[in-house]
Amino acid sequence: MPMKRNKLFLISFLLISLVEITSLLMGWQEMHFVAKPLLIPLLIGYYLSKSSNGSKLFVVALLFCWAGDSLLLFQEWDQYFFLGGLVAFLIGHITYIIVYKRFQVAGQDGLLGPQKIRYSLPILLTGTGLITILFPGLDSMAIPVILYSCVLMIMVLTALFRFGRTSSKSFWMVFAGAILFMLSDSLIAINKFYFSFADADVQIMITYILAQYFIVEGITQHK
Repeated sequence: MPMKRNKLFLISFLLISLVEITSLLMGWQEMHFVAKPLLIPLLIGYYLSKSSNGSKLFVVALLFCWAGDSLLLFQEWDQYFFLGGLVAFLIGHITYIIVYKRFQVAGQDGLLGPQKIRYSLPILLTGTGLITILFPGLDSMAIPVILYSCVLMIMVLTALFRFGRTSSKSFWMVFAGAILFMLSDSLIAINKFYFSFADADVQIMITYILAQYFIVEGITQHK
C-alpha cells in the first residue's frame, strides 16, 4: 500500500530535523544552510496534505516564518539580516494570532475573566521579566525587540484563550507550540544580548522545530 502524502511529508520533516540538529552539533555549516530552509516547506506540505480544507492564512504565517529562518542564516554577516528575520517572524506571529482566533468555536464556553488573568500572569511576568534583564544590552535594537516580545506574548495568550473553544488535542498542541516558540525566542535573545552559552544553536533549533510541529499539528486537530 503506497504511503500517504502527509506521512511522507512528516517523515521527511523528521529526517531533515535530525540532519539540521546534527549539522549544528558537528559544526557542518554547509549542511545547516541546506537543511534549515527545508523545514517549514515540509511542514507546509504536511499541513496541506493532511487538511481537507487548509487555511491559506495559516500557510502565509508559515511562509513568513520560513522567510525569518532564511534571513537569520546570514545574521553573522550583517545585523540587518537579524532585523529582517525579526520583522518576518513578527508578521508571522501576528498572522498566527489571527489564525488562532479563527480556529476556535465562537460562543463556546472558554476561560472566564478571572481565569484569563490568573493563567496569563506567568506568561506576562516571564516575558516582561526577560525584557527587563535584556534591556541594558539591547542598544539600538531595544524598540524592535520590545515590540517583537509584546507580539510574541500576545500570540501565546491567544493560544491560551482557545481553551474550551476547540478540541482538547488542538488546544494543548497549539498552546505547547506557542510556549516552545516563546522559549526558543527567549534563548535566542539571551544568547545574543545577554550572554552566549554552550550549544545555544542546538537548544534554539530543537525548541523551534518542536514549536512549529506542535502548532501545525494542533491546527489540523481543530474540530
